[in-house]
Amino acid sequence: MTSGPKDPQQPSGKAKGGVARAEGLSSERRSEIARQAAEARWHGDTPKATHEGVLKIGEIEIPCAVLEDGRRVLTQSGVMRALGRARQAKGRQHYDGDVNLPAFLTAKNLKPFISKDLEVTSSQIEFRLKGKKAYGYEADLLPKVCEVFLEAEQAGVLVPSQEHIGQKAMILIRGLARVGIAALIDEATGYQEVRDRQALQAILEKYLTDEWAKWTKTFPDEFYKELFRLKKLPYPSLGNKRPQYVGHWTNNIVYSRLAPGVKAALQKKNPRLRSGERARKHHQFLTRDFGHPELRDHLQKVIFLMKACETWEDFEPMLDRAATKYGDTMPLRLEASVES
Repeated sequence: MTSGPKDPQQPSGKAKGGVARAEGLSSERRSEIARQAAEARWHGDTPKATHEGVLKIGEIEIPCAVLEDGRRVLTQSGVMRALGRARQAKGRQHYDGDVNLPAFLTAKNLKPFISKDLEVTSSQIEFRLKGKKAYGYEADLLPKVCEVFLEAEQAGVLVPSQEHIGQKAMILIRGLARVGIAALIDEATGYQEVRDRQALQAILEKYLTDEWAKWTKTFPDEFYKELFRLKKLPYPSLGNKRPQYVGHWTNNIVYSRLAPGVKAALQKKNPRLRSGERARKHHQFLTRDFGHPELRDHLQKVIFLMKACETWEDFEPMLDRAATKYGDTMPLRLEASVES
């Protein structure tokens, strides 16, 4: 006996099993499963704070963080306290217009001082802080809010309940006048170390390549002739190998002064062999479009200075003034970015 066509409204075998299992769960268990699913979605959609700290401006302290996408944020509660507000206003006196502004900016008397840019950038940010839900504002919002209250105060339109916010705004704006708020947050959270690594990596990517180039003569003989003259040493005759200590001089005069981290990165890419020599020339690892032109330009300047000097004692201080030396070693916190 053949069965009739399957009713599309009836669940399949697997679906029936799922329905049966769901019906067998307690309401508490079903609620827990739903909560876990919602939490998983929230974790996937909500940016996480990778660095956190406390921003100190005079006697005012504002919790702050840097999110995984690089945004610097101030916590909502911290901004409220910094402006002299213990909590969000119970009732919002919105001015006309569909805008997304914090409660402390929606009073009608402030409307003339709020720019379109502020309306756009003042949205509240939801993020994860130590696994918990947190709310904040992008760091640039704070000085903009202070400017609104200071302009309103200057125009004489602040009401008595807003005057203390105007006073706080003056304190904050003075504290922020000397240094950018992003730099303050980076220092408070420790993010400046990441920022420094990223900046160094960008420099090294411009100067260095992992693929060494075919050797070509890059250092002119004139450079070495002037170097030996200043050191009061006889210049090696044609075909004679230059002493190994010439490499130390070259590191000091050239590679230590090209850019931060370049010399240390080259030493890692081109280490010494057991013989004490290196498999390649350092300049073979410089990028053709940026590293090599910078090297040639530096060498021309160095040779010009050498010719203007009679002794090494004359030359060295002139070189230090003309080209910054970035040190013999790279800071430990930056080494990881060179190796990666």
